Amino acid sequence: MRRWNGWGDDSVELSLGAPVLEFLAAAIGPGTAPRDASLDAACAAVAAQASRLPAHAGIDTSPEARLRASFGQSCGDWLRLRFGVIGAVCDGVAEPDSVAALRALLDFATAQRLRVIPVGGATSVVGHLTPPAGERPVLALSLRRLRRLLWIDADARLARFEAGVLGPDLEAQLRAQGWMLGHYPQSFEFASLGGWVVTRSSGQQSSRYGRIEALFAGGRLDTPSATLELPTFPASAAGPDLREWVLGSEGRIGVLSEATVRISRLPESERFIAVFLPDWERGAACARELAQARLGLSMLRLANALETRTTLTLAGHGRQVAWLERYLRWRGVDANKVLLLVGCTGSAAQVRAMQRQAGAIWRRHGGVATGGALGRRWEANRFRSVYLRNALWQHGYAVDTMETACDWPKVTPMLHAIEQAGRDALAAFGERAHAYTHLSHLYAQGSSVYSTFVFRVGPDFESSWGRWQALKQAVSNAIVAHGGTISHQHGVGKDHAPFLGAEKGEAGINALRAMVGHFDPHGVFASGNLLEERA
Repeated sequence: MRRWNGWGDDSVELSLGAPVLEFLAAAIGPGTAPRDASLDAACAAVAAQASRLPAHAGIDTSPEARLRASFGQSCGDWLRLRFGVIGAVCDGVAEPDSVAALRALLDFATAQRLRVIPVGGATSVVGHLTPPAGERPVLALSLRRLRRLLWIDADARLARFEAGVLGPDLEAQLRAQGWMLGHYPQSFEFASLGGWVVTRSSGQQSSRYGRIEALFAGGRLDTPSATLELPTFPASAAGPDLREWVLGSEGRIGVLSEATVRISRLPESERFIAVFLPDWERGAACARELAQARLGLSMLRLANALETRTTLTLAGHGRQVAWLERYLRWRGVDANKVLLLVGCTGSAAQVRAMQRQAGAIWRRHGGVATGGALGRRWEANRFRSVYLRNALWQHGYAVDTMETACDWPKVTPMLHAIEQAGRDALAAFGERAHAYTHLSHLYAQGSSVYSTFVFRVGPDFESSWGRWQALKQAVSNAIVAHGGTISHQHGVGKDHAPFLGAEKGEAGINALRAMVGHFDPHGVFASGNLLEERA
């Protein structure tokens, strides 16, 4: 069963050992376990908000269905659910089982002047699912029953899916016939194909398979005014690419109901190698050279010194880590070390060649490879580490992440600015932030910058909410001030919408509004995602 107030499957539990809790207590102070609201209490708060929807056989207005459809996985969502300060919720949830049923529901919503929020895997961390205030009833349109593989074209290497399919189900349906997509965001187990497309998602191995915009070949978008069919081409010079209207649209102009994606054969060989470098400067220089060498690596991921130290602490296995530390010191890699994960994927010969060429580069920068053990551990836990959010909360700690991307000259200044902004924001409350950063996706031009902030939960909702809001605002301002995009992989949602204008400019925002007005003239999808709603 999916957790209603946390991450993932409620049968999966991670625990924090004494060394981890001592590490956090020294970094930001001991936490105090908060008292969570019960599901019954949360449902009672929903029931107190009577549904405003007209009767419809295909719409569920039960309190638990409305609760689950109204929240994603942002820190703000967690605070509301955990403290039981529920706020606005949707008025009902529809789960169509066919594209025809979806189209009928959308026509119904248009006729009844409803607001509609599409729901995929409900893994948003930027407020996509938060219902807007106002008099119009809000319908959550869930795609969870639209998950079928419709066809595979082996010659063109294309596959067509209903857009509600979740990552594991998508890969299982492809792998049964020897194919794969290869899109692995950290939310892979619970996120949907349609959600990936409309938020411009990036997978952990996008250096090989491509971000979702490279994988999205076409599809069907159901808007209030029309159905837009996007045919597939290997390339086209016929004017602007209409797929770009769908990519990053975030449910603001319609529902992506079907998606055609570019697929690959399963690789023969894959290896993830852990390399430690003496310090951030040499680590970043090495990572940049590897990205610009275009060796065909499937992944590069560089953690700064504090994230490296945190990762090794969380790993447990104290004696093994101590042995590793002694070995690295003997090799000249000591207290300021940074961890670089290198992914090699392809045929056995290609993997050997990649490792040989990459090894020559990291050795020039003082890198020490420690074999595949840490890489195998990372691969085995690549989708489980997010469960640490649940474990941390139980001990009184909240987690938020902020990410951006910028050109290489801005990467290190951006990293320092983001972390310092977060620390300063919490210092205003007399609190400390445990802030650390990694480069999760590297390009020849620049890199993503992904920062994590661990801070103490306050004694009540108001104090905790104030800490989170101050952190979010300060870090977002720092990103904009230092020339980064407001989102590399999480999307805009409602949380980042106020910062989009700094990136797009007035003319760009007006163009986006004109597009939205064309597809959704009556504001059916005007929930505040992507573009702030005008009064």
